[in-house]
Formats: sequence, C-alpha cells, structure tokens
Amino acid sequence: MTVRLASCSCGQPRAEVFGEPVGVSVCHCYACQRRTGSVFGAQASFPHESVAVKGDGTEFVRVGDEGGRFRFTFCPRCGSTVFYVEEGYEQEISIPLGAFADSGFPPPTVSVYEERRHWWVSLPNDVEKHRRNP
Repeated sequence: MTVRLASCSCGQPRAEVFGEPVGVSVCHCYACQRRTGSVFGAQASFPHESVAVKGDGTEFVRVGDEGGRFRFTFCPRCGSTVFYVEEGYEQEISIPLGAFADSGFPPPTVSVYEERRHWWVSLPNDVEKHRRNP
C-alpha cells in the first residue's frame, strides 16, 4: 500500500495518507487562485479513513464561487494549507498537491473553472475540462 506524507512548510501539522487518491484535480476559480497565490489550485482527494492528521492546525471556512462551504486547515505558524473538507462531503479530505512535495504524484484528471484558466496555462490533452458559472 502506498503511504504518502503531506505537510506544511515547517512540518507541523501534517497528514499521513494511505492508498491512492480517489481524484486529482486542478481548479482555476478565483478563490483557489487567491488561496494558493498561484494561477490555480491543485489537489488530491482521499477517503477520510485513509488520512491520519497529526499536529495542530487552524481552521478557516471559505464560501466557494458557487456557494459551497470549505473548511481549510492550515498551519498557525507558517500559514500553509495542509488539507480541506467541503461541507456535505466530509467522507473525503482534499490535500493540496504541493503539500506532498512529490514530483512523481499522479497528474490531474479533471480541471474545473476552465473559463477562469489563465490563457498561458496548458494541461495534458486527456484532462477532463469543466466550465462553471462565469
């Protein structure tokens, strides 16, 4: 079984993940752009029971572009997001790909908010692309 470790910049808090992700995606919505400080967010989702969280984090609830509520857990020391859960979908935990610091991580299979993707960002041709409300 694959075991991966995700952590913030200073190593506290962290998440130990057992098994493969149920999904890997990128999101180009403005909220993810602001959250990451980058042009999109990239994340992997895992069944809740496959993730062991260690250390203390601070929570922030953000309302997404379409009204969904997301509970982010980030490090109170360095500020990095370690994981988040969408309310109503608590059976899964999403972890930013950068928290794994693993360039061999499986690539995304889905891209959402394509209408907000920066024109110079390209993804593999087989990535499923979704448009949302502009």
